[in-house]
Amino acid sequence: MDFIEQIQELAGRIEKLKEHLTTEEATKTALVLPFLQLLGYDIFNPQEVTPEFIADHGIKKGEKVDYAVFIDGNPICIIECKPYGADLSRAGNQLYRYFSVTACRVAILTDGARYHFFTDLDEPNKMDDRPFMVVDLENIDTSLVPELKKLTKGQFDLNQTLSTAMELKYTREIKNLFTAELEEPSEDFAKFFLKKVYMGHLTASVREQFAPIIRRAFAKLLEERITDRLKSAMSSVAPEAAEPAQDAAPKSKIETTQDEIDGYLIVKAILRETCDPSRIVPRDTQTYMTVLLDDTNRKQLCRLHFNGTTKYLGLFSADKKEERVPIDTLDDIFKYADRLKATLAAFEAGGQNNAQA
Repeated sequence: MDFIEQIQELAGRIEKLKEHLTTEEATKTALVLPFLQLLGYDIFNPQEVTPEFIADHGIKKGEKVDYAVFIDGNPICIIECKPYGADLSRAGNQLYRYFSVTACRVAILTDGARYHFFTDLDEPNKMDDRPFMVVDLENIDTSLVPELKKLTKGQFDLNQTLSTAMELKYTREIKNLFTAELEEPSEDFAKFFLKKVYMGHLTASVREQFAPIIRRAFAKLLEERITDRLKSAMSSVAPEAAEPAQDAAPKSKIETTQDEIDGYLIVKAILRETCDPSRIVPRDTQTYMTVLLDDTNRKQLCRLHFNGTTKYLGLFSADKKEERVPIDTLDDIFKYADRLKATLAAFEAGGQNNAQA
């Protein structure tokens, strides 16, 4: 079973058991230990996964963190667990204390479904206030699956983990900052642009007047950039307008329809959240269009069967079989966004290889 499939299986376990996870111990047994097992650690070996790990702090003795994970006798991670559904944003004080008195550079705070990963990027040997990665098994961000896989027993490398942590943390925070500014431009954000385009006096009323204009300008810019990239990608599949010369080779029987182009653009728009859109490539045939990753037929993301009376979206499962699902409108493709992202994540994680067409 591929890594992404194991994650999805554990996510399904949460859905089945969450009504019964009313205590911390139940959460540990049903979710946290299976998660550690998924990462490749032997939960039955106390030399590898130690429960109730002693983390005495100053004069306070008998302090224990829920789990410590070891590789070759060296502690690499400590884990503090809370009952399923707990507010993790207010539950990090204990973990903060434990972090400073252990040799671990990675700490995890979890309620079994959400995993907040911390390190000490801001100040050595002091756990950061904000996590560098948040994995929510009930709402999986497939772009984080390869990063999570780097924490498995077979792939763990401390230096690589710290380097990845820095990039993930600040990328996440900058993205959140941009998102917040685009939704509601702050005074400083508005001033920065208005000083360059507005010649009058920047009063509070002027800033208030221009806030929605700035918001719309950025939204329009993003829309235009996406459209330009998509047009560029589709230039290779656009039907030729000119008739071939008499001595030219016979015209191809492959006809790329507007629906196929639009369907491809929708798939690309879905997957651009987790992948460089230039890697999402169409390849048309007489009977269907295939959407590929990295322009290789071994990485088929989906097929667009749009040439018949009924339109079908072809989705691939882990066993390489195609499932055709009927769609009434092209917008129905968005209903299968999670499955498309899961297929992409499987390729990124080195898993699924679809059979050639």
